[in-house]
Amino acid sequence: MPRIAHWYVHAVDGFNRGLGKVIMWGVFVMAGILLWSSISKTFFNPSLWTLEVAQFAMVAYYVLGGPYSVQLGSNVRMDLFYAEWSIKKKAWFDAFTVLLLMFYLGVLLYGALGSMAYSLGYFGREFPEFYWELIMAFFTGGPVAAGEVMGYIERSPTAWRPVLWPIKVTMCIGFFLMLLQTISELIKDIATIRGETI
Repeated sequence: MPRIAHWYVHAVDGFNRGLGKVIMWGVFVMAGILLWSSISKTFFNPSLWTLEVAQFAMVAYYVLGGPYSVQLGSNVRMDLFYAEWSIKKKAWFDAFTVLLLMFYLGVLLYGALGSMAYSLGYFGREFPEFYWELIMAFFTGGPVAAGEVMGYIERSPTAWRPVLWPIKVTMCIGFFLMLLQTISELIKDIATIRGETI
């Protein structure tokens, strides 16, 4: 395998491993939020923010932990036939299925980018142009100019009404990192098929 493939696999795997080990602690964040929700509903005035923050924390936990889960092979599989196959046959099958996963993640990322543009106030169909204008406005005129490009910032329809763009940015980052991790897995499968190690 080319040296750049080795570098890519080690860089992406290392980053996603580190991120995954940090994100694993997010389960305690969610538990703390839900514990406070129970306490505040029982003894004090109920907090408006707890349920929605717990949902946002769950999305971040799931989406940002996804690349590490893919790396570990912790995803759900049917081992009816797979467990009995040779290593090369498994690598051929994994290489094919990872291509399907890459397509799926590409569709998810495209939808998440469109949804993020909507949350930043863009209601048209050509959201890549919106992002280009937003980036150019930020670098030429700063945050004020970028704010002029953005429209009505989307908020949750609940009583708390938080802005939604931070969680949508998190989703885009998570889908992008999962896509990078699946490319790494494809490279490792190809190396296994060729009888090489990375």
